[in-house]
Amino acid sequence: MIHQLIFAAPKPGMTEEEFQQYWLNVHAVRYAAKIPQIRKYLIDTRIPFRPDEGEPLWSGVAEIWLRDEREQLESLQTPEFLDGARADEPRWAAFWRTVVLDTDAHELVAGPELAPPPGVKLIVLVKRREGLRLADFRSASLGAHADLVGQVPGVRRYLQCHVRDGAYAIGEAVLDAAHLLWFDDADALAAALGSPEYAKVEADLEALAEPRYVHRMAVTEHWVIGPESR
Repeated sequence: MIHQLIFAAPKPGMTEEEFQQYWLNVHAVRYAAKIPQIRKYLIDTRIPFRPDEGEPLWSGVAEIWLRDEREQLESLQTPEFLDGARADEPRWAAFWRTVVLDTDAHELVAGPELAPPPGVKLIVLVKRREGLRLADFRSASLGAHADLVGQVPGVRRYLQCHVRDGAYAIGEAVLDAAHLLWFDDADALAAALGSPEYAKVEADLEALAEPRYVHRMAVTEHWVIGPESR
């Protein structure tokens, strides 16, 4: 199954709260959820988690599950997408800042898909270091690096979502992977980020990824379809 992540930002003149509320209460229910090929649909809304994080690149993430490439192509040709979700996008999103990643997800710390509130999730986007082969990056990420993340206190679930091979067919993908880490709440996330175990994770990530292309977001989840697949 394709696990698609869509990173989006508010259009000029719209606050982050207005953007998130429109996405959750209008766009998701009136348009996107009606695309028949979407099996599961989750919206992650950004929350501040570091005083020095600055202006966010994105204010939310859509996570969409599609059965395969055929159904993905079909979804882009439906009236629900063309006349609905796509037509609605300029009303609320700065579409020129949108980043879409089609990924294969690997669950490395097992946990429930439906996290109890007030759970938070840390998303870490990475691009491998120049000169590091994609196969070696994936092997190290899913091996030794994942072992280090598994030792971080408070991690309730952990996915690595690696960009699918098709994104490299005619060049480089803009990013190589998204790491998703679940915590019980914001305090648990803060404690984890301050731990010596997480310091080892960060040091290892520096060996794998280009620092200027590492992006972090803390989010809360809002299921629109799921977590059971329709």
